[in-house]
Amino acid sequence: MSETRWLTDDEQRMWRRYRDMNQLLDLAIERQLQRDASMSQSDYSVLVSLSEAEGSGLRARDLGAALGWDRSRVSHQVRRMEGRGLVAKNDCAEDGRGTIVTLTETGAQAIGEVAPLHVEKVRELFIDALSADEVEALTDIYERVVSRIEQIDGIVLPK
Repeated sequence: MSETRWLTDDEQRMWRRYRDMNQLLDLAIERQLQRDASMSQSDYSVLVSLSEAEGSGLRARDLGAALGWDRSRVSHQVRRMEGRGLVAKNDCAEDGRGTIVTLTETGAQAIGEVAPLHVEKVRELFIDALSADEVEALTDIYERVVSRIEQIDGIVLPK
């Protein structure tokens, strides 16, 4: 059995600050979306995925894959959003077994109104705190870490 490779003080400080930053950003973004659009980050993620999809619709399984969610989470989230008129569900014409989730006019309007406010909040809290060189460096770091997770744990996000 190999010996535990404990984090150094610098590594531990960096890791904890990363976790703090991630938690605070999530909370601040959630607060902004609730305040400006009465929606959650999950609502926003679904609306973004659908708005970027060809024909503004995706098979439920593809939506889940794009978001890294299991079937149950997709089903519950879509049902809640359907109840608010943001999305609609239809049978898949290809095989009749699948479900296509589409963006409604209300959903398209909601994402159109909140996206600029969301992007401004992301810029205000994160992007504007960085120089162009730091944005490039962090992008390189994030890409290396994502690649390592894919290689070691086999978890792959859709591109």
